Amino acid sequence: MSTDRDNSQALLEQVNQALNQGTPLRILGSNSKAMLGNAVAGEVLDTRSHRGIVSYDPTELVLTARAGTPLREIEAVLHGAGQMLPCEPPHLGPNATLGGMVAAGLSGPRRPWAGSVRDYVLGTRVVTGQGKLLRFGGEVMKNVAGYDVSRLMAGSFGCLGLLTEVSLKVLPRPRQCLSLRLPMGRHEALAELAEWGQQPLPISAACHDGEALYLRLEGGEGSVQSARQRLGGEPLDSSFWSDLREQRLAFFKGPDPLWRLSVPTACGELELPGQQLVDWGGAQRWLKSSAPAHAIRDQVAKVGGHATGYALGAASSAPLTAGLMRYHRALKQQLDPQGIFNPGRLYPDL
Repeated sequence: MSTDRDNSQALLEQVNQALNQGTPLRILGSNSKAMLGNAVAGEVLDTRSHRGIVSYDPTELVLTARAGTPLREIEAVLHGAGQMLPCEPPHLGPNATLGGMVAAGLSGPRRPWAGSVRDYVLGTRVVTGQGKLLRFGGEVMKNVAGYDVSRLMAGSFGCLGLLTEVSLKVLPRPRQCLSLRLPMGRHEALAELAEWGQQPLPISAACHDGEALYLRLEGGEGSVQSARQRLGGEPLDSSFWSDLREQRLAFFKGPDPLWRLSVPTACGELELPGQQLVDWGGAQRWLKSSAPAHAIRDQVAKVGGHATGYALGAASSAPLTAGLMRYHRALKQQLDPQGIFNPGRLYPDL
């Protein structure tokens, strides 16, 4: 029996009741990204009853689904049609939802070559802080009406409104996929990646664990085989990339706090205490370190990057400048004037 259900009216009623009573709401899907951001005190608004694929046309490369739809169900349907979510979003739990995927805005190993979650959001339906269910954007790339509002929902962690439906651009799966392992040091790997980035190589993922460089090649059979002959290395099981995406590699285990560092691709090695894992061809670095948060942030800021802690609270979000916070507050005021949606999740005073 199908579990698909349009529960948007019940969600809208709960939001309006919260607005009337001035009650903050804690928006909840599967809670698989609970380690990100600050804890929220509020009445739970569970999106998982509002689920199901609303429409999917493989020929148009567009899928629309309700926010509580499990991500695994969407990916299974796409896989059956030879298509995929290009940004490779991490689940970080067995029951991750579409709404949580967009709200967290996290992307997997393919991100630098294919784009982010935000890049594939075509339109959304959102319950606003005025108690209205509104549609933003459309279902085709050329429709730009309200487009930016839909994209603002990506990475907003539910602070701007309640996502009820999302339309996404999807893409065909690559015809050929091959993963390689090339033993080399981090310095050499970063130098090679900088050089390869200027050349037409079919690289779609690049990671260095301290001992070897891991590459994924995707595309037509001819281009993949040509690149393999040029790059060398030994074949690697493709499950490495899902283990990296879902933080199942040995690197992610252990008691030290986990940090995600976003840095310019060509910044070279980072001198930081702890263990590092290079991802996104150098643009993302994972760090396991017990060093003070300010020391990590200061060092990353020197190269033009920023650091996010993967632990609930505990300085997870870097403080914003006064100018940026002003923009955040103005946006929050427009979309959630009473401040009922996930108050403090991104920043304690937002």
